[in-house]
Amino acid sequence: MLSRKWVFGIMKDLFAGKKHFTEFKEDKPTLSNVVLSDTLKYLENQELITKKLIGDDSKRSTEYYLTEKGRKMNKILYEMVIFGLYELEGDLRDDDFKEEIRKGYEKILL
Repeated sequence: MLSRKWVFGIMKDLFAGKKHFTEFKEDKPTLSNVVLSDTLKYLENQELITKKLIGDDSKRSTEYYLTEKGRKMNKILYEMVIFGLYELEGDLRDDDFKEEIRKGYEKILL
């Protein structure tokens, strides 16, 4: 489920409270609308997210939410972040920066 390029980033955004299409694109300048749309559909088909249409026909927007199954992925995503921060070679970030990242992810994922 996590093998697609943008799945991790979008799931992280959902845990952080983002729920609109444009919010998912904010910090991902290379993510195209087509790929984002396809990835959201993929996550919905995997039953990790659900979408809700908000408003009437003249002013409608779509919001995305984690399902119970999606929320259960929090510990998996957190452990992947920790592994990447502390175990992958070639990471030149200092320990203070890594600790700041860890705490940020801990807030949204645990």
